Amino acid sequence: MLKASKYLVLIALAAGFIWMGSAVSLSQQGSTLTVYTYSSFVSYGMADVVAQAFKSATGADIRFVATSDSRAMLSRLITERDARGEAPADVFVGVEVNDLKTARAHDVFESLSTDDVPNLANIPQEIQFDSESKLIPYEHGFITLIYNSTTLKPEDAPKTFQELLDPKYKKSIIMIDPRTSSVGLSFLLWTISKFGESGYLDYWKQLKPNLLTITDSWDSAFDLFSKGEAPIMVSFSTDHAYDLIVNGSDQIQVLALEGQGYRTIFGAGIVKGTKQEALAKQLLNILLSPQVQSQIAETEWMIPANPNAQARLLWFQNVVFPGSPESLAAEDVSQNVDHWIDQWVNTVLSN
Repeated sequence: MLKASKYLVLIALAAGFIWMGSAVSLSQQGSTLTVYTYSSFVSYGMADVVAQAFKSATGADIRFVATSDSRAMLSRLITERDARGEAPADVFVGVEVNDLKTARAHDVFESLSTDDVPNLANIPQEIQFDSESKLIPYEHGFITLIYNSTTLKPEDAPKTFQELLDPKYKKSIIMIDPRTSSVGLSFLLWTISKFGESGYLDYWKQLKPNLLTITDSWDSAFDLFSKGEAPIMVSFSTDHAYDLIVNGSDQIQVLALEGQGYRTIFGAGIVKGTKQEALAKQLLNILLSPQVQSQIAETEWMIPANPNAQARLLWFQNVVFPGSPESLAAEDVSQNVDHWIDQWVNTVLSN
């Protein structure tokens, strides 16, 4: 499991990353990899960590393209590739487990093995969600609700899915669209896991009056939440730790309804058609290294995929780990997700 330490282990970015196992070659110096990812990977700092580690190990640079949530960026990658007839990126970081069907249907990624990415051998099988080994997990976590404890007292916050339907929470919840956001999709799947295919739409019908709005991304939802537009939103079980460590605040609290959360896993892959496959493999190996993985806890605010990564004790003490997390099998989601989303649209977005 992820190891706790009194202090977060900082990457020795200036030390040359000799441990990465590959000397900088003259052919790699001056090269640039294009990486498509989601906006918070860049804005919260993980992109800088990866870019500096990659530069130290290979002499090459990374150009990050990140304009939206992970689902929207994957759609952009596919659309641009089909329009151009060639890969617009070398690597994609941020394919969520529930988007496995999309990645497969469009044949986006190359197959990988531990020969290609040696650090993959350290990643637990339980989070390796792609049986075709095209997407390798680099982080995981739990989708929950969060609330603003200055406007909603802890004793007044909902504790169950049923309590969330109470009319006293009318227009109090910021939801995220499952068509464009992996976070929004995970919450939808959580309700399907909880109520089954026969019951989830009825639940959403009852929940609808309590939704303030449905945003297109986590970023836009959190912006509204931070401005106090509504006291509850869909987010992650690490958000209280983030608020405490970064802001010195106890304002954001986690709602693990019924002691649950929905497990989410994010993977990275090499885009088919890249002309820089060797460099792309090195990048993925660096992404899974303990040194880089140790930065995920307090940049991505997720759980590192590599159990040899370290995070400080304060992080562990304030992250909520749901006692009975929910999840649907990746293959089941792949077969049914389009239908489920269509049904949700007809139920929730119809007048």
